[in-house]
Amino acid sequence: MRKGECSASGHLEEKTKVIEQKEGQLNAFLHLDFEGARKKAGEIDEKIRKKKKLGKLAGLVIAIKDNICVEGMPCTAASKMLENYVAPYNATVVEKILQEDGIIIGKTNLDEFACGSDCTKSAFKISRNPVDTERVTGGSSGGSAVAVASGMADLALGSDTGGSIRCPASFCGVVGFKPTYGLVSRYGLLDLAMSFDQIGPFSKDTYGAALLMEVISGEDPRDSVTKGTKDRDYTRLLDKTKKKLKIGIAKEFFEGCDKEVEKVVKEIIEKLGERHEILEVPLPISRYSVPIYFLNVFAEFSSAMQKYDGLKYGAFWEELNLVDAVSEVRDRTLGKEVKRRILLGTYITMKEFKDAWYTKTLKARDLMRKEFDNAFKKVDLLASPTNPSLPWKIGEKNEDPVQMYLADTLTTTANICGIPAGVVKAAFCGKLPVGVQFMGRIGEDEKVLAAMKSVEELAGRDMDDEHNNRS
Repeated sequence: MRKGECSASGHLEEKTKVIEQKEGQLNAFLHLDFEGARKKAGEIDEKIRKKKKLGKLAGLVIAIKDNICVEGMPCTAASKMLENYVAPYNATVVEKILQEDGIIIGKTNLDEFACGSDCTKSAFKISRNPVDTERVTGGSSGGSAVAVASGMADLALGSDTGGSIRCPASFCGVVGFKPTYGLVSRYGLLDLAMSFDQIGPFSKDTYGAALLMEVISGEDPRDSVTKGTKDRDYTRLLDKTKKKLKIGIAKEFFEGCDKEVEKVVKEIIEKLGERHEILEVPLPISRYSVPIYFLNVFAEFSSAMQKYDGLKYGAFWEELNLVDAVSEVRDRTLGKEVKRRILLGTYITMKEFKDAWYTKTLKARDLMRKEFDNAFKKVDLLASPTNPSLPWKIGEKNEDPVQMYLADTLTTTANICGIPAGVVKAAFCGKLPVGVQFMGRIGEDEKVLAAMKSVEELAGRDMDDEHNNRS
C-alpha cells in the first residue's frame, strides 16, 4: 500500500467478493457493514495519497465477535434477548483497531452469550466449518474463525472463557490466541464469566496474531485488571525469541483423546524436540478441569445474566406484574443452554448448597493454579492437543450437554489459571485440521507465540520436503 501497488479500497473489495461468494453457505456473520468499511478504506487511501503515517493495521479487514461492542452496529450476543440492541460506544479493543487504521467489516456469529463449544447455539444461524460444511466450527467464537479461515477477513477478534478462541481455531485450521488474563481490556465485552473472560485474535499465521496483540493489549483505566500492563512489540519479540525452550507434556493431556488426534500432536511435539527440550511433567489435578471450570463459570454467569430482565436491558416485556414480566421475557428470549447455565449457577450459589459446591470449586481452582505454577518452575511452556476429538458433525452432540462440556477438557485449564495459551495448526487427520496448544507462564505471551511460530516453520519445511519428494 505504501508503494502504491495496492489500495485499501481495492483490498476491501476483494474481501467483499469473497463474502458475497461464501457467506451464504458458511454463516460467519450476523451483521455486515460494507458502507462503513468502504468509508474507512477511503480514509486510509487518502492518508496514503497525502503520505501521512499509516497505522499498524492499515487496510487489513477485521471481523469482530458479536459480543464485543462496535458503535452503531448491533451487539446481539447471538441472542433474541438483545436482537434489537445497537451498541452506543466502542469497546476499547475496537477503539485501538480503528486508531491503527483497521477496517471493521462486521460482527460474527457465536454460541448465544458465548455458551457453547460448536457455534450451533446461536439464536439466528449455525456457522459451518469451511473445511467440511457438514461439521461444526467449534465455539463459541466460531464465526470469527470461519471469517479468517475462508478468507472473508484478514484478522478477527473473539472472546475466550474456556477455549472459545482456541477450539474454533483448531477445528477451522487457523491461529487463535488467548492472552494472559488482564493483558487486554474487556471494556465493551458482554461478559460470560469475568474472572475467566479474555479477548484475543484469530489470524492465518502467528505473525498476524502477534500484530493484533500489539494493538489491542495494554492498560485501560476502564478495566482495572489491566492496571500495570505494559505495551509490547510482539512482532519484534516473535523474531527475537529464538532461544531453546523447555516444553512440558503431561500424560493427563492425552487421556480420553481420539487416537488420531493424539498421534498427530505427539508427532509435532517430537519434531519440536529438534529445536527445544521436551520434558514430561505430572499435572494430576488437570483431570478435574471440566467440573472446576464449569461450576465456577455457571456461578458467575448466573450473576451476570441478572441484568437481562426486560426492564433496563434486553427485550421488551408486556405490562405484567414484575415477577411474571421478568419470567416471561427471559423464557421467551433465552435459549436452552443459556437457561441451563443460569439455573445451575443459581442452584450451586444458594445458601443451602454453596459450601457443598461453589466454595469447594473455588478451593479446587486455587489448587490447580498452584499445580501449574509448580510445573512452570520446571518448563517454559506446556504443549497439548487443543481438543480431544476432531470436529463433529452438526447436531451430533446437541442432545448430550455433558459431551459438549467434555470437548473443553484441554482448554479450560488456561482460563482457570489465567495463563496465556495459543493454538496453531499441527497437521491434518484426513482433510480435517488438528491444532496443537501451547500454554505459558503469566505474562510470557511472547514465548507461547514463539513456539507456535516454530510449529509453522516445521510444517512449512515438511510441505517443502513432500513437494521435493513428489518432484
